[in-house]
Amino acid sequence: MTSSRELAIAAARAAASKNARDILVLDVSELIVITDYFVIASGGSDRQVKTVAEEIERSVAGLGVKPVRREGESEGRWFLLDFVDFVAHVFRDQEREYYGLERLWRDAPVISWEPADEPGQASER
Repeated sequence: MTSSRELAIAAARAAASKNARDILVLDVSELIVITDYFVIASGGSDRQVKTVAEEIERSVAGLGVKPVRREGESEGRWFLLDFVDFVAHVFRDQEREYYGLERLWRDAPVISWEPADEPGQASER
C-alpha cells in the first residue's frame, strides 16, 4: 500500500511533469486532522492549471487512489483535488497569492522531493 507521503510526492512529480511552478509539499498532519499533506502548485494559464490538475489525478489514479472531491474546475483558475490523505491545490499565480496557503500553513514542515528522472520513476531522494 502506498503511504500518504508517497502519494503526495507522486502528485508533486505529476505537477512537475506538466511544468507547474513553485511546487510545495507541506506536512500538515500535526496541524489539522482532515488530511496529512498539501501539495501546492502554480500554472501560468487556466489551461495549464487544468492540465496540471488532470495529470495529478491521472498519476495518482495509477497508484489506485481517486479524489473524493474536486473543486474549481468550472472557472479553471484553481483546482482542489481532495484525495483524503492529501489535498492538491493548483492555482494561477494571482489566486495562489490571494489564498496564501503558504502563509496560512507556515508552521507546516516542507517535505523534500525531486522530480522523477524518468517517466514513471517513483523513488524518493
